[in-house]
Amino acid sequence: MLVTDLLPQLRDLSRADKLRIMQFLISELAKEEGVTPLENDVNFSSVTLYNSHEAAHQLALLLESNQEDF
Repeated sequence: MLVTDLLPQLRDLSRADKLRIMQFLISELAKEEGVTPLENDVNFSSVTLYNSHEAAHQLALLLESNQEDF
């Protein structure tokens, strides 16, 4: 089946079915690329500068040095 044949049929799908198709295609692309999918219900730690006074100080120094250049 050609893409030109699929597009009109995809347009007629419900919103939920379109989302399922997107999830399927993304999953297939990830498999082809060898990407491991993220697991559901798993908390991933994130790096943040919140409450990082040392990072704020370094940023202030960088901004100050950039102002001196102008």
